[in-house]
Amino acid sequence: MAMDSEEIEKMIKAALPDAKVIIAALADDGDHYMAKITSEAFRGKSRVQQHQMVYAALQGNMGGVLHALALTTVVPEAN
Repeated sequence: MAMDSEEIEKMIKAALPDAKVIIAALADDGDHYMAKITSEAFRGKSRVQQHQMVYAALQGNMGGVLHALALTTVVPEAN
């Protein structure tokens, strides 16, 4: 059973409410995606910590129904 991009976005936004999320399929199989996530919650965190935050938001679905997610995490520019 694959995850669709809307479900991935919903889970990320539930954990990171301010997140701007862009998701694109890398294959037509429903389990290979790329995601660019911009969130203030990433500020001061290492890239590894940022990715761990996203994986935590996916509640254990990484490696299961979601086989691959190429992540780009971004801190918003300061105004």
